[in-house]
Amino acid sequence: MSQLKVYQYPKCSTCRSAVKWLQGQGHELELQHIAEQPPGVEELRTLVKNSGLELKKFFNTSGEVYKSLGLKDKLPQLGEQEQLELLASNGMLIKRPIVSDGKNVTVGFKEETYADAWGGK
Repeated sequence: MSQLKVYQYPKCSTCRSAVKWLQGQGHELELQHIAEQPPGVEELRTLVKNSGLELKKFFNTSGEVYKSLGLKDKLPQLGEQEQLELLASNGMLIKRPIVSDGKNVTVGFKEETYADAWGGK
C-alpha cells in the first residue's frame, strides 16, 4: 500500500475515524498536526489543484474560528491568494482530514470516497 500524508487534528473524531480506516486498509501514514503545523500557501495551492475541488471546500465552515471571523460573508470577496493565506495562517480553518499521496487528494472523511480514492485491500 502507498504512503499517505494525513493533515489531521488528533482530537477530531472524524480525523481519528479516517486514520483508523486508512490503517485498516494497510496504508502507511505520515500524520501532520494541522493546528500545530498547518500547510503553507504553496502546499495548499497544490492540494487544492490535485483535489479537483473548489478552494472553498477546504474551509472548515462548522469551526469556531470560521464563525468568529465571520468568513461566511467575507470569503466571497477574497481572492484565491488571500484565501490560501488565511488557511495557512490557522490550521483550524482547514476542513480535515486532508489526505494526499502526492497526486490525489481527499478532504473530509466519507467511507465511500475513501474506498474509491484509497482503495480497499
